[in-house]
Amino acid sequence: MRTIVVLFTRDLRVHDNPALHAACRVADQVIPLFVHDGEIRVSPIRRDFLTRCLAGLRGSLRALGGDLIIRYGDPVAEALRLAAEHHAEGIGLAADVSRYAARRQARLLAEGERHRLAVRLFDGVTVVPPGALRPSGGGSHYKVFTPYWRTWQEYPRRAELPPPDRVTLPPGIEPGELEARPGDGEPAALDALECWLSRVDGYGDTHDELANAGGTSRLSAYLHLGCLSPLVLANATAHAEPYVRQLCWRDFYQQVLAGFPGLPDKAYRPGAADDWADDPVALAAWQEGRTGVPVVDAGMRQLQAEGFMHNRARMITASYLTKQLGLDWRAGAAWFDRWLLDADVANNYGNWQWVAGTGNDSKPYRRFNPDRQASRFDPDGTYIERWAPELLSAQRKRWAESKIRPTRAAG
Repeated sequence: MRTIVVLFTRDLRVHDNPALHAACRVADQVIPLFVHDGEIRVSPIRRDFLTRCLAGLRGSLRALGGDLIIRYGDPVAEALRLAAEHHAEGIGLAADVSRYAARRQARLLAEGERHRLAVRLFDGVTVVPPGALRPSGGGSHYKVFTPYWRTWQEYPRRAELPPPDRVTLPPGIEPGELEARPGDGEPAALDALECWLSRVDGYGDTHDELANAGGTSRLSAYLHLGCLSPLVLANATAHAEPYVRQLCWRDFYQQVLAGFPGLPDKAYRPGAADDWADDPVALAAWQEGRTGVPVVDAGMRQLQAEGFMHNRARMITASYLTKQLGLDWRAGAAWFDRWLLDADVANNYGNWQWVAGTGNDSKPYRRFNPDRQASRFDPDGTYIERWAPELLSAQRKRWAESKIRPTRAAG
């Protein structure tokens, strides 16, 4: 009996899952495993979402005859322990590029070699693998988005993979406890994708409207945990270029992080200023949505309430922290990382550096005037009224005093 352990990380799905597909194709028995690493601390809202996504994955695997094995502790140690207990000959997992993922992968590869256990990494976290595209002039990665976008569009994509026909577990394996939560994850992500396909053609005209809940896909959290394959999403929306560009931006920052692992804590742009102010009181007010700037406070309150913030609001709030308050982008990125359900390391820290002027932006000194941004993207004050209702009159007063006329931005 050939047995393989599949260590799920950020690929919580059965559709188009290269590691699971390969294991079920070559092995008689497959052990789908997820390990809760106690060293990773997240907010309750992120923990709850992860649990619901794991419940969805467990349901999908049980429908195929298998189960999701839940363990707690060190992912490498737990994967090796299960492999030894059930005489597995290999471990498969999705390749990833954060420092945490790189350490986990390096340890697994080293321990696998020591125990004569095959460890294989599979691409699938991005549309195009992070190391697949290299600039013609040399270097480990593209530093500018536009040439990357041109090359990315031409790259031949692998075929989408169907879910396995069946997943067979070794007998007697204890599945482990998973806190009861309503199912979410892949089934919900696929439903959300179907809904989004009926609206994606309007993305270019509506995606900046702060109060338009249907103007964006709201699929980013599912992409972050891999409940939805980015390849499936890119193929399904290929006709909608403005939206596909956003998926390319996601891949772009993954290859930036792969080439510059220090992205979460070091300025990416050589010579970027790094003399940020230290003001814990101002930082706390920003975090809690108490700055008194209506659109900024609205965005920060949405963040804690939903674990989500509209992308336009992310740019406004990040610009306010770094350009108006002069506070360190790392503090802001860490706060987003704590609360956002889609807090991917590459995209979160890459975008923060872009706004702060330390990253890939070709115009590092740009800033977003929050009143002008609100006038363009929330001209009726609907977004502010929802998240910071007591500040709506203040916003109208600010517009009047600055002679800004609210005007809906053209698509």
